[in-house]
Amino acid sequence: MTIDPAAVKTRHDMHDLITAFIMPRPIAWVSTVDAHGVYNLAPFSFFTAVSVKPPMVCIAIGRKKGGQKKDTIRNIESSRDFVVNIVDESLAEAMNQTSAEYAPEEDEFAEVRLTPVRSDIVKSPRVAESPLNLECELRQVLEFGEEPEGHSLVIGEVVRFHIRDELCTGTHIDVSKLKHVGRLGGAQFYCRTSDRFEMERPKLS
Repeated sequence: MTIDPAAVKTRHDMHDLITAFIMPRPIAWVSTVDAHGVYNLAPFSFFTAVSVKPPMVCIAIGRKKGGQKKDTIRNIESSRDFVVNIVDESLAEAMNQTSAEYAPEEDEFAEVRLTPVRSDIVKSPRVAESPLNLECELRQVLEFGEEPEGHSLVIGEVVRFHIRDELCTGTHIDVSKLKHVGRLGGAQFYCRTSDRFEMERPKLS
């Protein structure tokens, strides 16, 4: 089968198509704070690394059904920072709950009974229960796509890494102890990273 993108009629169908090709996807559980001090927490699976030096990550944030910006991007543009909290199996249910469209004045930390922790540098809080946190300062926002289905590509520089002590082996993270959760295609499918295999990168003479 060959599909012409122009023939895909709805945003929902295009979303399901492209996310079936790109998986598993890591989840950026993004915490922010608005101008009134209200915390926001929401998951995004259009998320990846951008560079190593300096360390930078990017997150693509879509619009609400009516085309309005989501609270997360509005907060990031206001505070100029955000925190990426990594989701493990113990946090999967809470993460999923924060994907609901809460009103801007509602604090998702309180709604799902999580603990906000003051960050070292940025104004946005960290999720205490998350095993890994990335404090990020905003570097750039790029707009892509046709309205109202467009996305804001947020590029942030990581200014602090936070790692749960028991996950550290010297200066490295022991990935065998992590129980990451990833996103699959469709709206309701996730995966665990506990099923792994190893392959050494080939060395050409």
